[in-house]
Amino acid sequence: MTFILRRLLHGAWVLLAVSALVFAALYVVGNPVELLVDPQADPADTARTIAALGLDQPLWRQYLTFLGNAARGDLGTSFIHGVPALSLILERLPATLELALSALFLALLLGIPLGLWAGLRPTSLAGRLIGAASTLGFALPAFWVGLMLILVFAVQLQWLPPGGRGETREVLGLSLSIFTLDGWQHLLLPALNLALYKAALVVRLVRAGSKEALAQDYVRFARAKGLTESRVVTGHVLPNTLIPVVTVLGMELGALIAFAVVTETVFGWPGMGKLLMDAINALDRPVVVAYLLFAAALFVILNLLVELLYGWLDPRVREGRQ
Repeated sequence: MTFILRRLLHGAWVLLAVSALVFAALYVVGNPVELLVDPQADPADTARTIAALGLDQPLWRQYLTFLGNAARGDLGTSFIHGVPALSLILERLPATLELALSALFLALLLGIPLGLWAGLRPTSLAGRLIGAASTLGFALPAFWVGLMLILVFAVQLQWLPPGGRGETREVLGLSLSIFTLDGWQHLLLPALNLALYKAALVVRLVRAGSKEALAQDYVRFARAKGLTESRVVTGHVLPNTLIPVVTVLGMELGALIAFAVVTETVFGWPGMGKLLMDAINALDRPVVVAYLLFAAALFVILNLLVELLYGWLDPRVREGRQ
């Protein structure tokens, strides 16, 4: 409990620092009034708009007002939509969550078996090809891969739609596309695009972990007992290999949820990343600040959960905290 409280206090300081940096950065980027008010408008109307948005106050007063409202759960009201910024983010959250979780599932589905194969047979042709493909997965930019996926599978082959979310179904008050065939057809390409980089990461982690595990004494002892190779791999190599994978993917899940901006923009996926890009283009400061604070809070929570899970998987870590 002491460890959890200490981490939560550390997370609160992180959120405070993020809010200050973002607030100061957005202040110097541009003036949203130039986009919100007609240039031919009366100066008095422009002054009233500036006062209504609180932009006539100095930066430090705007920031203190924001902190006071944030302490009550109010992260500001969107300049463009006129609704609470947090409600806009939560409205887009289900679309981003199903995209991120689908991408994570695809990354594990591809990365774990390929990484194991490359780690168990590093000198084989297949093992070398898998290693080269994982390096390529790191190097290719996500926007280019997304455009190539659209060009091949949507334009030339016409197997899948090029963008959008498709048909959704209401489940527990949430609109989800994973429960319809049309939704899956729209989800597959952006999820694959988002998963390729993570799959390359999983391949590298599993490959390195399995090669290291094969050299350990417990694997030699298991083979000396006469266990089959499949039992050695599934019972001894794979569990020890997955510990760093869990640690890294816990943080990568936060990145998938918070920063799937490029993929959502390329495929027109109506998630939080698309909302962020629209807010940046419109200089909608409250939405940008609320989004980045939400992303920072997400990282803090996931980091805590990963550390707790890591301690559960490896008792040595848990003992070190006591």
